[in-house]
Amino acid sequence: MKDFERPTPGERQVSLEDYGWSDFFSASLSPELEAGRVVLASGNSFRLISRDGELVAGVAGRLKHQASSAAELPTIGDWVGFRENRIEELLPRRTRLSRKVAGRRIKEQVVAANIDTVFVMMGLDGDFSPRRLERYLTTVWESGATPVVLLNKSDVTESLESQQREVETLAIGVSIIVSSMVDGNGVDDVRAHLHPRETAVLVGSSGVGKSTLINRLLGNDVQKTRDVRESDDRGQHTTTHRELFVLPGGALLIDSPGIREIQLWADASSLEQSFDDIAQLAEQCRYRDCAHGEEPDCAVTDAVASGEIPRSRLESFRELQEELRYLQLRQDESAQRVEKQKWRAIHREMRKSGRHRDS
Repeated sequence: MKDFERPTPGERQVSLEDYGWSDFFSASLSPELEAGRVVLASGNSFRLISRDGELVAGVAGRLKHQASSAAELPTIGDWVGFRENRIEELLPRRTRLSRKVAGRRIKEQVVAANIDTVFVMMGLDGDFSPRRLERYLTTVWESGATPVVLLNKSDVTESLESQQREVETLAIGVSIIVSSMVDGNGVDDVRAHLHPRETAVLVGSSGVGKSTLINRLLGNDVQKTRDVRESDDRGQHTTTHRELFVLPGGALLIDSPGIREIQLWADASSLEQSFDDIAQLAEQCRYRDCAHGEEPDCAVTDAVASGEIPRSRLESFRELQEELRYLQLRQDESAQRVEKQKWRAIHREMRKSGRHRDS
């Protein structure tokens, strides 16, 4: 990456408004700092777009010290305040697409910030997984952005109609696009969801076709692509960093590395949006706190028994509901530990101050 690119004399400055800059962000920017948007994130290095061009920047030590977690540090799509080549301020986020980090740690990972649309891309080959799609949709509803389901590789499936019907039953009220990156089918439908100065992000497994779609939308081969393995229809990571592209027409699109595991970082309201069919039926249950198990007069289990709702969908709902309960419990425990540590530090300082006065 180039360290800095400034316009030549007479050259028009970059319009930050074309990158989504608005009064929402300017109201929080310190007057002594310049505004920039993170257009590429790779490790601890960030490429910013500013009114004077592009530059590579790192995070100032003070900002790192103030952040209580990695989620409070810059990521792709963030607006920041910087001075020279140091990011000193992270501006408030309109939206944030987050997941729990892989493994046992209860930490948030922000995948992308200040996004308007999330394309959840899933292959119609061995990558097809309605249960994983439910996780993605819950995550997107939590972000505040609008989900769009993109079913790719229609050229390799022999069960397109049944797969599409299954997705329609669980992606309620969500736009669904069927595509093939081999012949370009569906790319125009994707373009219809892209708007100038608005930001979309592509998420999905490795090898699902995200980089190929980026290339088709840009009209040239910017992103490297790699064939999937024939043994399991899964790809290896081609994209190794997150990058924001300006598309012809002025829309902004973020490509991200393939996500092998999507663990929830959400709350109950987002889960209900993903399972709107179950949420609406639950209002007809006898008990307000019905667990949809063995309780009498449960509208949800009655719908499963009649075939209106697949049993697998109810089981998935219960599994994700339990996962969110566990997440909330661990978050509460973590918050209590932080609070205790804070008061211990305060008491230590009070004792030190007391000893100094006595002496």
